[in-house]
Amino acid sequence: MGSSFSFLISHENSPAAPSLGLGLGDLPESCAASVLVYLDPPEICKLAILNRAFNGASSADFVWESKLPKNYGTLIQRVFGDSDVVCKDLCKRDIYSMLCRPNSFDGGTKKVWLDKRSGKICMSVSSNGLAITGIDDRRYWSRIPTEESRFRSVAYLQQIWWLEVDGEVEFPFPAGSYSLFFRLQLGHAYKRFGRRLCNSDHVHGWDKKPMQFKLSTSDGQQATSQVYLKEHGKWIYYRAGDFVVVDSGKSTKVKFSMTQIDCTHTKGGLCVDSVLVYPSEFRKRLQRF
Repeated sequence: MGSSFSFLISHENSPAAPSLGLGLGDLPESCAASVLVYLDPPEICKLAILNRAFNGASSADFVWESKLPKNYGTLIQRVFGDSDVVCKDLCKRDIYSMLCRPNSFDGGTKKVWLDKRSGKICMSVSSNGLAITGIDDRRYWSRIPTEESRFRSVAYLQQIWWLEVDGEVEFPFPAGSYSLFFRLQLGHAYKRFGRRLCNSDHVHGWDKKPMQFKLSTSDGQQATSQVYLKEHGKWIYYRAGDFVVVDSGKSTKVKFSMTQIDCTHTKGGLCVDSVLVYPSEFRKRLQRF
């Protein structure tokens, strides 16, 4: 071992040894892959263009399997169907890349993806996937197309006495802590001459009583929060609560709701875009109340 690494040791009084011409490109792929396991995916991709050794090591299955959720096979089956068919000709790096894209399921009402850096699960449920009281009555609600939504449309409340929005999702979440948010905006945004403007004509009633958010899980967890809706013309993530998944081997059902059912006054001018489920450690990424 001493002779093998003797060229790394400096000998000030010894005659200069001939250069062996060794560099990072001569590192065995297995050694390079052992280094990549400890890096996050963006760093792996950067090193892949460094030289031939890291490029080859960056496609090693064991490197990318360490980045995938432990139950990724179950996730694929839930979103795409038969995981054996979907993954038949894909290496683990391609599977990771596939799961990092927003993938629709449940009739296009939900999207799920992996955070590119951490490999953690993120999910979004569209307004079309929510049970909204009175949604089919055009006197109260309408669907508005917009580029500001991941789902290209939002539910817009003009005016109503009883506001109730319910939803649920059953999914094999990997073990971890998650936070659930409602993405809402007071006022209807539009563009004129390339500028974003907001119509707040219908906004009223939200200063009378707070909005109530609730969530519950199939294993008995519950959370409740209340907040007054105040700011106009800006998408805001309102946190309903948190839940913890311990067993990633089975699906967790999460039910959630948003209500303002004080019938002493009307309320209106609210855009409902979606519900998001993010790892709790990502809370700071979202503007929240």
